[in-house]
Amino acid sequence: MQKVYHEVNQLDRHCCEAFGLTEDLLMENAARGISEFILANFDKDKSILIVGGVGNNGADGIVVARHLHDEYNVSLYLPFGAKSPMCILQLQRGKQLGISIVEKIGDGYDIIIDALFGTGLNKPLNSRAVEVIEQMNALGGFKIACDIASGIDSVGNIEQVAFEAHTTITMGALKKSLFSDKAKEYVGDIEVAHLGVARKLYETYDTSIFLLETTDMRLPHRLKANTHKGSYGHVYVIVGEQEGAGIMAAMSAFGFGSGLVTAVSPNKPANLPLYLMHSRSIGSRCGALALGMGLGDFDLSKILELDTPMVVDADMFYKDEIKKLLKKEQIVVTPHPKEFVSLLKLCTIVDISLKQLQSNRFYYVELFSQHYPHVVLLLKGANVLIAYQAKIYINPHGSTVLAKGGSGDVLAGLIASLLAQGYTPLDATLNASLAHAMASRQYTKNSYAMTPLELIEIIAQLKI
Repeated sequence: MQKVYHEVNQLDRHCCEAFGLTEDLLMENAARGISEFILANFDKDKSILIVGGVGNNGADGIVVARHLHDEYNVSLYLPFGAKSPMCILQLQRGKQLGISIVEKIGDGYDIIIDALFGTGLNKPLNSRAVEVIEQMNALGGFKIACDIASGIDSVGNIEQVAFEAHTTITMGALKKSLFSDKAKEYVGDIEVAHLGVARKLYETYDTSIFLLETTDMRLPHRLKANTHKGSYGHVYVIVGEQEGAGIMAAMSAFGFGSGLVTAVSPNKPANLPLYLMHSRSIGSRCGALALGMGLGDFDLSKILELDTPMVVDADMFYKDEIKKLLKKEQIVVTPHPKEFVSLLKLCTIVDISLKQLQSNRFYYVELFSQHYPHVVLLLKGANVLIAYQAKIYINPHGSTVLAKGGSGDVLAGLIASLLAQGYTPLDATLNASLAHAMASRQYTKNSYAMTPLELIEIIAQLKI
C-alpha cells in the first residue's frame, strides 16, 4: 500500500528544512528520476524532444535535457520562454552546456517529454497551450509526462485537452489527481522519482488516501486440515426479478471459498447450479447476505431486521429502505456512479448530477464517508475508490474487460464470500476488489469478450 497526497508542497518544505536540501537539489533528483528511466529503457542513439513550460515543471525538463545531453540527441522547446527564477537559472545552465533549443515541434522524435505545466496548472489552458499539447499528442514516439500530464488539473479533471503519456514520472510522492477516472486515460504507467531521500523519509506527513498494490491481496486459502464446509461460512443471496444477477453473485461467492451458498427467492430458479441451495427465507446460520442485484420488487421487511454482515448493490440504491440498512454495522455498499448519485440524494447528503460526481469523485466519496463512517463504500469506476472511517483506498488495477453486465454481480458475491469467512467488511472489500481486478488483467481473450462465468473461473486460479 502506498501513500497518496493531495499535494506535496508541505513535503518539499519539510525535506528542505529537516535534511538541509535545497530547491535546486530537489530538482536535480527529480530530473534524475526521468533520466534514469530513459537510460534504463532506451538505447543512446534515440532522439528526445523536451517541451518545457515557464515555471518549475519546465525547469525540471531543462535539467533532464542537461542530464541526457551528449548521451542522446536532445532538443529543448520552450514555447512560452522561461519565467520562474529556477527555470531561468536552469535555462542558463543548459545554454552553457550547449543544449539544442528548437523553435518549433518537429517530427521524428523517439521520445517526447512533457514538462509544460505539471501539478502547477490552476487555470484553463489558452489556445496556444492547447495547440502545443495537441502537437505533442500527434507525434509518434514514447511519451513521458513530468510529474503529471499537462492539461490535468489539481483534482484530475481535463477541461480541454491533456498530454497522452505512456508513462508519468511523478515527483517525490503520488498525488490524488493522478487517480481520477478522467486522468486514467492520460497518465499511463505511474512511477515515483525520489528527491534525494528515501520515500519513507520524504513522505513524513500522514494522509487519508492510499494506493492498493497487488501484493496487498490476501486470498482465502484454506490452511487448516481439520475443517468442514461449515468452517467457511454460509452466504445467502437474494435472487430477485432478474434471476441471473443473483445467481451469478451466488456462484461467485461459492467459487471464492464459501462452504455453503443459498439462493433466496419465492420460487426455485430453473437454472440454479446443482452446488447452490435454495430457500424461501434466510436461515439462522446466515454468515453474510448479498442483495440488490437484479432485485426489482421484493419484500425487504425481514431483511431490514437482520444484523448480519451485508453487501448491498444495484437496485437497492434507488429504494428508501437503503437508509435503514445504512444505520447497521458491517454493511458494504457497492454502487456504480449513477447508483451513487441516487444514493447521495436518497440520504439527503447532496443532490448532484452524474457529471458533477465524476468531476470530483474523491470529494463525494469523502462526503458520504463523513455521514456514514461505519459503512464501507466501494465506488466503481476506472479507478475503484473504497472508503471507510475517513480513509480512501484506490484500486487502479482493473481493466476494460470488466465493462460488461454481470461483473458487478461477481464482485458482490466475492465480498459476501469473504464476509462469511470472517473477514472484516473493509478487508473483505479490499481483497475482493483486488481479486476482481487482478483476474481481469489475466484474461487472455479479446478485451471485449469476457463473460462473468469466465471471470469467476479466472478468480479461482489466482495466485499471489
